[in-house]
Amino acid sequence: MNDWINAWRNDVIAVYRNHQKLAEGALEQIDDTAFFHVFGDRSPPIAIVVKHVGGNLRSRWTDFLITDGEKPDRNRDGEFAVAESDTRESIMAIWSRGWAILYATLESLSPDDCQRTVTIRGESLTVPQAINRSLAHTAYHVGQLTYLCRLLATGEWKWLTMPPKGTPR
Repeated sequence: MNDWINAWRNDVIAVYRNHQKLAEGALEQIDDTAFFHVFGDRSPPIAIVVKHVGGNLRSRWTDFLITDGEKPDRNRDGEFAVAESDTRESIMAIWSRGWAILYATLESLSPDDCQRTVTIRGESLTVPQAINRSLAHTAYHVGQLTYLCRLLATGEWKWLTMPPKGTPR
């Protein structure tokens, strides 16, 4: 059973790494103006999505097994606003920190840890449930990021997955 749990955990890490690579590949194709572009009231700037994902990952994965995933020092509402002091570099630092904490935590999990229960916003979840919940949340936002970046990219879009009509026959 331990081999299966370790293989599953390693697959989860690989899926997260792929999502991070997709998002960062999309972000590389936009300039700072596009990064902060406001679409209107119904869609946040790319900067906010990046800030939120980084903040969420930091909160969920810091002390994952021993504290609630919603940390008291998290300013979730602040993740949904661009502050005057926010720069692309400062927001990308939030992003990078969240991913680093995620990977360090996932890589440290033992098969026994996967039998444990954790809490997120006071809700009890098994470790696999919490991982799946986070992975789904992150994947949702990565899709959002790549789509928004594609809308605002200047020049030819470099496809990050198989391009349309690229399916082999």
